[in-house]
Amino acid sequence: MMRRAKSTSIIATLLGAGLGFLAWSQTWFTIELVPGAWSETTHAVAGEVASPALAALSLTGLALAAALGIAGPGIRVVLAVLEALLGACMVLASALSLADPLGSVARVVTDATGVAGSGTAELVDSLAPTFWPIVGIFAGAVLVAVGVFVLVTSKRWPAASRKYRAVRLEGERPAGNARDRAVDDWDELTRGDDPT
Repeated sequence: MMRRAKSTSIIATLLGAGLGFLAWSQTWFTIELVPGAWSETTHAVAGEVASPALAALSLTGLALAAALGIAGPGIRVVLAVLEALLGACMVLASALSLADPLGSVARVVTDATGVAGSGTAELVDSLAPTFWPIVGIFAGAVLVAVGVFVLVTSKRWPAASRKYRAVRLEGERPAGNARDRAVDDWDELTRGDDPT
């Protein structure tokens, strides 16, 4: 049961981070500029412009999923808190774009018209959001939920195998003569454990 909780948490973390990265790469807003001296009036605003931080947050989530797979019980608690905070930051980054769409598209308006600053809002005739900012919010919410789940259940997850331990205690080696220890070392190599 707890092995399933561990694998489900890792998969859900990968899913949430991947979904955030996918949302970042899509079109978040379509804007129509007032007619003027510019050649095009319709522009698509990608998530990389509207919410640039979402890519870095999503990539961090992917790395966090890998760390969850090999972390010990104490580190898993720290990772769970970090995952919940990471998800909250993803929600915030996506929600801020929806809360201030004119600010999110200002760079595209400036590139198209050459007008910068507060004058960009006057050049936008219409602005239509897509569903991708909502997907970014959902991806962050998934990471928050998984972080809380890991925090609650990770103490009962199965321990990582001995090969991931950085330090091997002297008491773990069997007592005996050098010939017996050499045979035991070969046996550990056969099982896939490196005795060094």
